[in-house]
Amino acid sequence: MTERTTDPAAPHEPVVVVVAGALYDRGRLLAARRSAPVELAGRWELPGGKLEPGESPEAALVRELREELGVEVEPGERIPGEWPLKPGYVLWVWTARLLSGEPRPLEDHDALRWLTRSELDSVDWLDQDRPAVAEAARRLPRTPGTGAHG
Repeated sequence: MTERTTDPAAPHEPVVVVVAGALYDRGRLLAARRSAPVELAGRWELPGGKLEPGESPEAALVRELREELGVEVEPGERIPGEWPLKPGYVLWVWTARLLSGEPRPLEDHDALRWLTRSELDSVDWLDQDRPAVAEAARRLPRTPGTGAHG
């Protein structure tokens, strides 16, 4: 569950890595609205979850999106950077291609929205996710039909 971050100020402190997927389809990015915990409920994020012991980040992403959304995905590139979530937690984001299934809010979310580039500011993103979403948006295909499986 822990990975060391690149922060030289804390080289020996274990940090929990949370992986998230920038899932693209037909020029849109998937946003998921949190239903829990209470302090995050109603805010939007890139879906994902914690890395388990002995698990690669890519395998964690596949597992988490299967559990949370009921889909099979193929991880793409890791979006450079890591973003602090709460003390002891950092967010790593990968692009992801939808292989099968239609995303549904099965766990920790109560709504999903596919957002075009112009709609990205229409939801209330978690503050911690905003920098990652900005990086994901830079990789968002500009033309519908050029997305993950479109």
